[in-house]
Amino acid sequence: MRDALAFCAVSIHDDRPSGHRDERPQRGGKKSADGPAGTQGLGVQDYDYDYYDDAAYSDANATAVVDRGSGADFYEELDDRKPFAWNAGTDLGLLVLRLVVGGIFAAHGAQKLFGVLGGSGPEKFAQSLAKAGFEQSAVLSLVTGGTELGAGALLVLGLFTPLAAAGIVGVMASAIVSMKLPGPFFDQEGGYEYPVVLIAIALCLMFTGPGRVALDNGRSWFRHPLVSGFICLVIAAGSAAAVLVLLRS
Repeated sequence: MRDALAFCAVSIHDDRPSGHRDERPQRGGKKSADGPAGTQGLGVQDYDYDYYDDAAYSDANATAVVDRGSGADFYEELDDRKPFAWNAGTDLGLLVLRLVVGGIFAAHGAQKLFGVLGGSGPEKFAQSLAKAGFEQSAVLSLVTGGTELGAGALLVLGLFTPLAAAGIVGVMASAIVSMKLPGPFFDQEGGYEYPVVLIAIALCLMFTGPGRVALDNGRSWFRHPLVSGFICLVIAAGSAAAVLVLLRS
């Protein structure tokens, strides 16, 4: 027991020059001029009890890497912390999102243009547009089907991704305003819940980009996703507004 007490006394003794501030965080206890609670009179120097390691949330550094093999203190921060960066998990997630959403829209476009996959074909789709109050429904049915097919294929390839996402946003916004409003929101009631989800996904791809597993990788709009995203958002809003104002009676 005497040897254990002697070891503890040596381990907590701070023989550094007075005035040095140990910036290690304190785990409990009250601030004291003599040190943490329960250590008065043991030779512990002044501590900084306001220290808090929030570097992982306030700058580009991630969690601290502690070299335990060199005998470094567990609470000591080292300078060789790994910075946050784009990672392969993000690329994989965006790839899955693009393949699913792009495939869905490409299939819907093929239904409208060619009548495949159980689709109505351009003539029946034009009739539904006419019932919704659109003029030039035959032309608009081809434009809508072509936009869905082209935007879906581009999303799958990761090519011109912001523009493809803008096409999806424009088509879905027009469909909600012309065919769903006013009406219920939830899908089981025939509402516009599903189109809103598709718009949200398209907006995410518009501003994040397609990820590095894409044909857009390295292009100017890939390197500046925020600028290209806002430009394509304006294009989507303008296109939807033009269709609703000019072609809907």
